[in-house]
Parts: sequence; structure tokens; C-alpha cells
Amino acid sequence: MSSIEHVADRGEKKQLRMDHPSGWLYLTQHDAIPILVDALLDLPPNREFNKTELADHAGVTRQTVGNYTDLLLEVELIEEVQNTSPRRYRVADSNVVRELFELNSALNNVGTK
Repeated sequence: MSSIEHVADRGEKKQLRMDHPSGWLYLTQHDAIPILVDALLDLPPNREFNKTELADHAGVTRQTVGNYTDLLLEVELIEEVQNTSPRRYRVADSNVVRELFELNSALNNVGTK
């Protein structure tokens, strides 16, 4: 296989991944998501927040949080707190969040033993 064919093959594989992303790629293909997830991992348990508070905590704009709120809800990273105005959220009590905290803990412990 020539280097040109190899590059074309790589491009096709990348496009196939983008067309049919894993859950991880679906989530992280958005620029601000890693920053927002990192901020969520840093919140105390059951801490409620509105979009402005999450934006301040993450160091992004409120508009950025607003752009990704539906995605964070969809993948069960956050959940709405019922009967709140303005709308408040909290880190979701979901398998996704539990696994994410476990992965984060494992990554934080690499090399510390």
C-alpha cells in the first residue's frame, strides 16, 4: 500500500468513526465538554447549580453551558432539579456518572503507587 493509499484509508476510517461515534466520541467531540465534565467532577455531592454558577465554576461563558446543557442531560451527566426557577441542575445519579467518577479516580491514581 502506498503512503497516499494509507492516508486515504486513515481518512476513511476517521470519517467512519465520526459518522458512527462511540458514546465517548459523541460526548467529547464538542470542544467545551471536557472542561464542563471536569468542573462537574469537582463539585461536592448533591450540589445544585444554575447555568451561570456552572459557567463560573468551569471558567466558561453561560452561553457555552447553555449550548451543552441538553447534551449533558441526554447523556445523564446532569439532571434537572424539579420545581426550580431559574432552572437548577445537579450531577445526575446515573451509571454514567458513577463510571465517570471511577475512571477519573483510576486516572488520578496512576503512578501514585
